[in-house]
Amino acid sequence: MQTLQSHVSVLRGITPKQVELLKREIGVDTLGDLIGYYPYRYEDRTQFLAIRDLREANGKQQVIATLQSTRMAGEGRKRRLEAVFSDDSGMLACVWFRGLQWVYKQLKIGVRYVLFGGVEVYGHRLSMSHPSFEVFTPAVLQRAGLDPLYETTERMKVAKLQSTRLAVLIREALGLVQGTVEDYLPSYLVEEHRLPELGWALASIHFPADRPALKLARARLVFDELFTLQISLLRNRIGADGKQYAGQRCTKSGVIIHEFYSRNLPFELTEAQRRVVHEIYEDMRSGLQMSRLIQGDVGSGKTLVALCAMLVAAGNGMQSALMAPTEILAQQHYKSISKFIKGLGIVAALLTGSTPAKARTQLLKGLENGVVQLLIGTHALIEDRVQFQNLGLIVVDEQQRFGVDQRARLWGKGAKYLPHILVMTATPIPRTLAMALYGDLQISVIDELPPGRKPIVTVHCYKENRGKLYGWVEQELRAGRQAYFVYPLIEESATLDLESLEVGYQRLKEVYPHYQVAMVHGRMPPEEKEAAMQAFASGKAQILVSTTVIEVGVDVPNASVMVIEEAQRFGLSQLHQLRGRVGRGAEKSYCFLVTDYKLGKESKVRIDTMVQTNDGFKIAEVDLNLRGAGDLEGTQQSGIALRLRLANLATDGPMLNFARTQAEALLARDPKLEFPEHRLLAAHIEAEKNRGGDYSKIG
Repeated sequence: MQTLQSHVSVLRGITPKQVELLKREIGVDTLGDLIGYYPYRYEDRTQFLAIRDLREANGKQQVIATLQSTRMAGEGRKRRLEAVFSDDSGMLACVWFRGLQWVYKQLKIGVRYVLFGGVEVYGHRLSMSHPSFEVFTPAVLQRAGLDPLYETTERMKVAKLQSTRLAVLIREALGLVQGTVEDYLPSYLVEEHRLPELGWALASIHFPADRPALKLARARLVFDELFTLQISLLRNRIGADGKQYAGQRCTKSGVIIHEFYSRNLPFELTEAQRRVVHEIYEDMRSGLQMSRLIQGDVGSGKTLVALCAMLVAAGNGMQSALMAPTEILAQQHYKSISKFIKGLGIVAALLTGSTPAKARTQLLKGLENGVVQLLIGTHALIEDRVQFQNLGLIVVDEQQRFGVDQRARLWGKGAKYLPHILVMTATPIPRTLAMALYGDLQISVIDELPPGRKPIVTVHCYKENRGKLYGWVEQELRAGRQAYFVYPLIEESATLDLESLEVGYQRLKEVYPHYQVAMVHGRMPPEEKEAAMQAFASGKAQILVSTTVIEVGVDVPNASVMVIEEAQRFGLSQLHQLRGRVGRGAEKSYCFLVTDYKLGKESKVRIDTMVQTNDGFKIAEVDLNLRGAGDLEGTQQSGIALRLRLANLATDGPMLNFARTQAEALLARDPKLEFPEHRLLAAHIEAEKNRGGDYSKIG
């Protein structure tokens, strides 16, 4: 008897090479892994149409027809096999360009066949190219259903592990484990909500009897996936005793924060900022560890809110660490924070990979003895040599750009209590995605921009009109303002006919000979990159030519123009981030999206969305609906959304809410999953961790 843990080598006819490829290409090692490799779509083989009812551009269709004639036609590459089939309603022409001799030998005139393929109309004649076919028997009608299609790689196809072969192997695997699949969900949950049996759901997701069965099987497996995800995330909040982790209690709102408000803050916080600061303060004085996510659109003032939290920590004798994803952003945070805290008696320091050795030694000493109260830096903060006297607050900017292990190492630098955690995201995230990515965090939303910020005017511009665009940009430059030009590639690509950064840089120097043009990209040495950025920030350079390295955090209020070349190559989130680099000063700002006339359907939706709205939350929803969670910027680095094998956060929001509610209810009863009825669930979650689905310490 085999189980889900049995190795795939027990399957009949599978070769050692195929076993190796299954592991290497799609991570399949056991029968359970194979059964968990779900179809990406299905071909409907339940409908048999009369020839007269076939329609062009209506997907693949199926008929039962009798072969009337065959003939070879054409020469060389144009050689083809033509066949004519008929039923009582009409005639159907079929043509094959590959495997001609094999197909010819299979086809017998006068025999009825089941034909399945896409339909086209040539002249007034219905035609199918390369239809699949088999001799019609009553058994065909009995097994007609929804045929699964599986993603495969080129290496798998070469090794004869194409979709049809995977279907055969999965059908055999399901037969081998039949009757041995234990349901890891507690029986009371299954019975209360009338969930289908797990073994049936696993079989039916691959080989559903009909569409209602497929819908039911998918609902069960999507619930399982989201439920176990939420259990894992919610358990991050609790310690070994089943209670939320303790955190340092901040009992003083503090003289420091009062002085900051009254003396150093040159403007009023928005109502949304004040609300989020209050939520943070309530967390920090509760005696429990704060785990909070700040969501806000570009320019909504997330960093200022985080600074308020750091000042609360300092007023209660604690140190804070702010970790940024790049040196440029860390330096910018350091400069702006230093300006805001001037005269408050707070010592801030910057630690990056390029901090000189002597300065680093002195800084580390100041951290250990508590002199340094605010440390701002990059990944250098997680080095073992970096030790705090009393780390009370960690602020993580651009959370999705840090790995789980890196965040966990910083978390471990706390003293007696775990430090409070404050996470900031670069762009707004739809609620369903936020719950999946940051399910263990409380979420605060800054849904208001500071007064006086003018909406950025976004224009779709075709390459043919680039001359007019250059002239318009020059008007802005003459008015004393600055411009970004962003390109998707660093150098010419043999496979993508894109405008490269190098070519664009040279052209712009010729177009604007009276202005200084700087260039920055990810492959430049840090000192060159910093020099170019400083030249632009100081106004010495009027034009900055860049890749998406400037996507996050660069703050040049005098820049009023953003030109994005090959804009169709960027995701919505990236486009919105890049646009957010302008519109930071008093002047009206503009974003030009440059493309060819010919745009794909999704590219057009992205461009149109950018032109129609500046609202990052609306843009995030469109992005999620277009591409699903697995492809969104940020989610790949976070490593969570991509491990959802079946759930689609764009469409499964209600199921996620339901799964969240059930997970909270279960953990309220048994936070450590120790009850006998939760034994299998705990084991399943542990197994998922070992498969690479560890959701612990996220945030």
